[in-house]
Amino acid sequence: MSCARLKDRTRMLRFVRLASGGLGLGQGFGRSAYVCRSRPCLQDARRRKRVRKSLRIPDHPAIDATLAAELDKVEPDNPELGQRSPVV
Repeated sequence: MSCARLKDRTRMLRFVRLASGGLGLGQGFGRSAYVCRSRPCLQDARRRKRVRKSLRIPDHPAIDATLAAELDKVEPDNPELGQRSPVV
């Protein structure tokens, strides 16, 4: 959402606005927003409230909490969590 790079969706953080009005993380059907797990993208999505705007929902505390938790998982010297080395 933030860096606009093409990446495998399975390696991205997925937020879903459910039909029931709730918010899902990684599963469910409905309007979705994907965020790259790199530190700059997570920070930008949190600061600019990009997930909330993309899902077209009012401010939801779970969005900010999830982005903060993912930021804690990303190490400063490793810009992308779970980055796999290419198979040669």
